[in-house]
Amino acid sequence: MPIKNRLAEMHQEITAWRRDLHENPELMYDTHRTSGIVADKLREFGCDEVVTGIGRTGVVGIIKGRSDSRGHVVGLRADMDALPIFEASGVDYASKTPGKMHACGHDGHTAMLLGAAKYLAETRNFDGAVAVIFQPAEEGGAGGEAMVKDGLIERFRIKEVYGMHNSPGLPVGQFAIRPGPFYAATDQFEIDVVGKGGHAAMPQMTVDTTLVASNIVMALQSIASRNAEPIKSIVVSVTSFRTESEAFNVIPEHVTLRGTVRTFDPDLRALAEERLKAIATQTAAAYGGRAEVNWMRGYPAMVNAEAETAFAAEIGKKIAGNVEADTPPIMGGEDFAYMLEVCPGAYIQIGNGDTAEVHHPAYDFNDEAIPAGCSYWAELVETRMPA
Repeated sequence: MPIKNRLAEMHQEITAWRRDLHENPELMYDTHRTSGIVADKLREFGCDEVVTGIGRTGVVGIIKGRSDSRGHVVGLRADMDALPIFEASGVDYASKTPGKMHACGHDGHTAMLLGAAKYLAETRNFDGAVAVIFQPAEEGGAGGEAMVKDGLIERFRIKEVYGMHNSPGLPVGQFAIRPGPFYAATDQFEIDVVGKGGHAAMPQMTVDTTLVASNIVMALQSIASRNAEPIKSIVVSVTSFRTESEAFNVIPEHVTLRGTVRTFDPDLRALAEERLKAIATQTAAAYGGRAEVNWMRGYPAMVNAEAETAFAAEIGKKIAGNVEADTPPIMGGEDFAYMLEVCPGAYIQIGNGDTAEVHHPAYDFNDEAIPAGCSYWAELVETRMPA
């Protein structure tokens, strides 16, 4: 594996940064400590410009190459936020804040991009400029959208933008990518089912919301099986079924259903919303009740640009010797999608090895992936904008 020697030398230093971030997780936009550390290190590295407050708590560092420093700008993005999970990894550097942990590896993503930034600021073996982008609130807060709305792309004249995420199950230091739709659109719904409550021993006097809601749950699966084209991917999951009573002998007046819909195709996304609303309201009406549906649009599908994906795959191959260039799409969401909607680019996965899955209490980013991840970033810049 052709890891850059300087980055191999920095491995322990970057690991220490990563573990400090792991011990001190922060959620959503409340990444003040993390953002402060990132900004301080970028200044220490000698970045030509360090800007804070992009997308509320985002940080951007500009590193100019040897010449033509504003002629072409490549953006490299890492996310910084953690998750509201109680950690059960058992590591010495586990979260110091109960109920918060870096369960998705954003600590590793931030540390790897910091390592690459330090290397690029030292060597400047490229012609153009690099924007290293540290984003808050990927986990449900649309921090990527917030940075875009704050003028990230226009202000720093970014011509192409790249992202990276660790992947448990993929061998350490290996890479996987695909062109086109990669991560799914992530919509949410809430259905309030209203009936007539009463005594469980006298169901004929009620409109049983538990029965109504149960039929809605089952009927919603027909969206995937009978409304969507079989070759198009869609997931409809009801994840919460709540009643207002826990008594054994009460039929509740209200039941609330919550869940998520995942799609890649915009037309199928619109169809799923239409069918979910119709199925919920009409099923409820058929049983004498009613249903009120709140559909909440989430992240759009993340779509990798063809040319930039091919380029990123070649860089991954340089570092790892091989790259999975047509890896299967993922039904999870990723708000890097907002950056790719306004700027061509590509998102790649790096192997985390045989570890717990992301969003699991036992998960931990694999520090052995750091040299490969940092080398990928550095090689991408030096190849895209050779000096």
